[in-house]
Amino acid sequence: MAKAGSWPRSGVVVADGGGTSAVWGECKGSGSKPYLAAAHLDGDKGPAYKCSCPSRKIPCKHVLALLSLWSQGTLAEREDRPEWVATWLSGRVARQERASAAASAPVDPEKAAATLRARERSVTAGLEELRLWLHDQVDGGLAEIPQLGYGHWDRMAKRLVDAKAGGAATLVTQLPQNVGADGWTNRLLERLGMLHLLVDGYLAGEGDDPRTRAVLRSRVGIATRAEEVLASGERVADTWRVLGHRDVLTPDRMRGRRQWLYGATTGRHALSLTFARPTETPDAVFRPGTEFEGELAFHPDGRRAVRVGKGDERPATPPPGGTVEQALDSFAGALAEDPWLEAWPVVLENAVPARAEGWHLADPTGTSLPLAGGELWRFLAATGGRPATIAAEWSPDTGLSPMTLWDADGKAVAL
Repeated sequence: MAKAGSWPRSGVVVADGGGTSAVWGECKGSGSKPYLAAAHLDGDKGPAYKCSCPSRKIPCKHVLALLSLWSQGTLAEREDRPEWVATWLSGRVARQERASAAASAPVDPEKAAATLRARERSVTAGLEELRLWLHDQVDGGLAEIPQLGYGHWDRMAKRLVDAKAGGAATLVTQLPQNVGADGWTNRLLERLGMLHLLVDGYLAGEGDDPRTRAVLRSRVGIATRAEEVLASGERVADTWRVLGHRDVLTPDRMRGRRQWLYGATTGRHALSLTFARPTETPDAVFRPGTEFEGELAFHPDGRRAVRVGKGDERPATPPPGGTVEQALDSFAGALAEDPWLEAWPVVLENAVPARAEGWHLADPTGTSLPLAGGELWRFLAATGGRPATIAAEWSPDTGLSPMTLWDADGKAVAL
């Protein structure tokens, strides 16, 4: 589709300060009406895309073809942009201005505190009800669990959503996963126990340790806004190496992206978390295999972080890695601070694929960790089976999910 003949009308919108602001075009399709495609290139939150085709992929093939033509210099600046282009661009600018104004508007401390207290009361009431419900599940036994429909679990989850305890609601929706499969009773009891631990920890006053209190609040669903983190969060300056990212789907079908960073001097891990609607791609705040010098502002839980300002990124050398035993020690330390941790970044040096009841990654000592399903072939395609330094997410439930590897020449390859 990246042919000029497929685009009877197209053009470039120039920004006020010069340079390209947006590109647009009308692509001939199989129907009588052309597909209307556009890309906004100078938005505050990065590129944005629009197309009238029914594809669920963002950006779709029409937008990619349009951008390809633009990169080849075949699109010309035009004054007579169509009304649909002007309407879309003006709407985006207006939304960005409203968001900027809302972020910079002064906050009434008393009103904010009252809102937070009301939410905490609602969460507490929801968790007290959840504790009684958990006791009922155990008292009733597990024999009838396979006959229960999803409505049994969804009713409790919806009650927690109404109580503004979305994190706890997510844990409830995970309870019936794999019921009926081998070993399901052990997994269900473990999930029930972890959920009970969260409820008891929160209702007991959340402890004296600020980090533990923050983890509990985060896990039940009381989040801290990025603006608050930037204003008052702990700031850590370092050379931050980007280990890689993993994309996930949330229970409500939102798309999330976890990006992991490592402080070269502090040895501290940081998590950048972004979300997007099902038809959009989450923002990639950092590029895998790069590093930058600057500050991160940390959420109260000491793990999730927000970038402070902008800094130049440069290719990074391989991060310090280790053996499987060292990777598991790192995971155990993180788990001690947050027992509900889903995944943790690890770096293995000289890792190679190995076969042992499924595919694993093994270190030079011969110790290995199982690979997540479908991850072997990308690793082999990038390494040819040769040893490599690899950054991956480790989860006891799903296995090792490679994110980025560094070949023998120190070149980073995003997986």
